[in-house]
Amino acid sequence: MKAMVYEGGGAIALATVDDPRIEAASDAIVRIDLTTICGSDLHILGGHVPTVEPGRVLGHEGVGTVVEVGGAVTGVTVGDRVLVSGITNCGSCRYCRVRMYSQCERGGWIMGNTIDGTQAELLRVPFADRNLYPVPDGLPDDRVLFLDDPVVTAFELGLQRAAVRPGESLLVVGAGGGGLSAVMLAPLFGDAAITVIDTLLIVGSVRCR
Repeated sequence: MKAMVYEGGGAIALATVDDPRIEAASDAIVRIDLTTICGSDLHILGGHVPTVEPGRVLGHEGVGTVVEVGGAVTGVTVGDRVLVSGITNCGSCRYCRVRMYSQCERGGWIMGNTIDGTQAELLRVPFADRNLYPVPDGLPDDRVLFLDDPVVTAFELGLQRAAVRPGESLLVVGAGGGGLSAVMLAPLFGDAAITVIDTLLIVGSVRCR
């Protein structure tokens, strides 16, 4: 299959690699229909993620179609359209039991990091029942893709951690997927004046009510 592969030294290439295979009964294989890049991929190219070795298929965001499932998978079936979770969780370790999925002892951020990721034609998803979410009919891929990483990051690491309160002014630096998701989600925290800045230019200011 074709995949975007990290070559080391800040280089990537579109290469032909082996198709993934079921390695555990809880695995599924997903045909990737739509994927994208993340700021984490840029950190990899900058040499700031030493766990990523040359030859690794990049990416941890994707929407696709299930093409094969392991014998223990019951939550999805072949033919299902699914959203892939960028953070893998096993559901049983001490961190998963307290919902700290990013610290999962057998998962966390592994796709596109320590195992092959979503920027490929096919993807192996560990613990498929916990990390694949069926997509309702009628929703196009591009409306679903950003629900995983940008929206979650904007909500938890942006608005929630910043303890945004009604009536406060909110400055969003960067009008990418994460920044625009923060603007979209800000009304959940009450009315706020929002200014968006990208590349040191003011893109626009709005008030949410």
